[in-house]
Amino acid sequence: QVQLVESGGGLVQPGGSLRLSCAASGSIFSISAMGWYRQAPGKQRELVAMIISGGGTNYADSVKGRFAISRDDVKNTVYLHMNSLKPEDTAVYYCTVDLTTTDWAEADYWGQGTQVTVSS
Repeated sequence: QVQLVESGGGLVQPGGSLRLSCAASGSIFSISAMGWYRQAPGKQRELVAMIISGGGTNYADSVKGRFAISRDDVKNTVYLHMNSLKPEDTAVYYCTVDLTTTDWAEADYWGQGTQVTVSS
């Protein structure tokens, strides 16, 4: 059993900042990639940022220079630091973790989603 718990969403004014967190717990042997996707109303889910076990990162063009992804491998937690937020960043944000369980099963797990609303 693996659980992902997200936190940190909310309402923020344009130009503001938020930090999202996603903690993985349970029967985890190792974690490779951790990342964040988002889905706005009426739109498809899209990749926001991804970080691999070696520290390499990948960002959507729309968030480059404003968002930063990081991970704490001791806490099995991934963070998304969001700065200079824009109304178009409004969406439900989902974390995803690619891991191997203690039963040697590899799978992607998803968080429950957290709402981020950017509005004045």
